[in-house]
Amino acid sequence: MYSVEHDFDATVVTLVDEGGPPLQEDVVISGFEDCITVEQYDPRTDRMQRITLSISQMQDLVAAVNTPEGVYRRKD
Repeated sequence: MYSVEHDFDATVVTLVDEGGPPLQEDVVISGFEDCITVEQYDPRTDRMQRITLSISQMQDLVAAVNTPEGVYRRKD
């Protein structure tokens, strides 16, 4: 399951794990004008973990999802 919200400065997508146990914590993806952040709560450290992707990195990730194994460069 997932939700999409449009905030003032970001689009926020939340992914909820509905698979079998053990379930993972929700993943929150926020799209800003200049970057994408991916956050997930880590119960082992009791902290939110965050990674930040540039827009170019996110575009590479989207392209990679449907690409067979190999090394690629996107053409703009």
